[in-house]
Amino acid sequence: MQTLRNSANAALTIHDLVAYGADPGQGYSTEGSVLASQSADGINLNAIWEEAAAAMALWNKQRSALASIISYPVTVPGDAIPQSLGGDTFDIASEFGEPTGLAAEPDALIVAYRLDDYDKATRFSHRFIRSASADQIKSVINRAFEADNRLVTGTLLRRLFDPTQGQNEFCSSVYGLYNADGVVPPPFAGQTFAGSTTQYLVSGNAALDPGDLRDAINAVRRHGFGVDGNSRLLVLCNPAEAEIISTFKAGEETNGVESAYDFVPSASAPAYLTPENIVGLVAPGEFGGLEISGSFGPAWIAPSHYIPIGYVAVVATGGPNSSLNPVAFREHPSPEYRGLRQIAGRDQRYPLIESYFLRTFGTGVRLRGAACIVQVKASGSYTKPEWSWS
Repeated sequence: MQTLRNSANAALTIHDLVAYGADPGQGYSTEGSVLASQSADGINLNAIWEEAAAAMALWNKQRSALASIISYPVTVPGDAIPQSLGGDTFDIASEFGEPTGLAAEPDALIVAYRLDDYDKATRFSHRFIRSASADQIKSVINRAFEADNRLVTGTLLRRLFDPTQGQNEFCSSVYGLYNADGVVPPPFAGQTFAGSTTQYLVSGNAALDPGDLRDAINAVRRHGFGVDGNSRLLVLCNPAEAEIISTFKAGEETNGVESAYDFVPSASAPAYLTPENIVGLVAPGEFGGLEISGSFGPAWIAPSHYIPIGYVAVVATGGPNSSLNPVAFREHPSPEYRGLRQIAGRDQRYPLIESYFLRTFGTGVRLRGAACIVQVKASGSYTKPEWSWS
């Protein structure tokens, strides 16, 4: 067996290295991992890393905006909250009678949120740190930041698009949106609902049409969300679907379905000519850090590459981190355990050596009627998407 010599000239076998966790196959950055100062074509590696870091910053900014626009931060394992807005009314006063009181939501649904720990090690060896540049070390840290944003955003989106019911550490139910699971949504504006109500729809066509958007918008508004100035309806979709939506025109048919609204480009859209006049305000070019391409009726279109092709979500949002957003983003009640944390290695003199990153959070849908998902397919029941990036 091949042997190596340490500083005390004691024999150290490759088997010993593996036993001590130094197997390169386990992701360790060793002395041999130190890169050259430039690429084969003469490009400085530091410049490449800086360019990659800038690209990742833009990537993370968009996904962070997407995460905050659909979520609300909490530190509790669950809430007892009404799943609609409003509902209370005043009574005609009587000279001798007692007024009825406002009860503390006795029929509120208990919705729970998961809390999980996620980690990733840097695997810095002392020889790697000794020989590597600061930029090389930072490149590993930048990858951890990128992975953390991907984890958080991906987990929130999967919860929104997945009807599967789960449990938290107290065995309380963690829900998706309404999905015909027997839970009866509360009435709103004189409308009542059944336990078969679902916010996960199938288009019934192989391509998106105006009827799909209309149905999803109505499914959210009928529960009392996105109907006033406190919240805004957003259509979250892949740019491929956004391009299809941009062709919708009131009175014209797409896939045999007539559109009730015109798609109107946003304020940031490229200049265009039209023989018609636009009546009313156009959508802004940006909302909560998300690009807005235009509007369709009461909803603004927010294209994002992080939404899978073949799925469209209509979401009622109050803005970044608003209590009106449908999904909870649960963190630990103690502030020192929140956010992405870098944990020092065992040798406190050299904290980077064997350090690792830790994130503690979980999700659960808070407002089960505040969003609606449409899967674009000709037939069959709804199936959750497969995520290629999270």
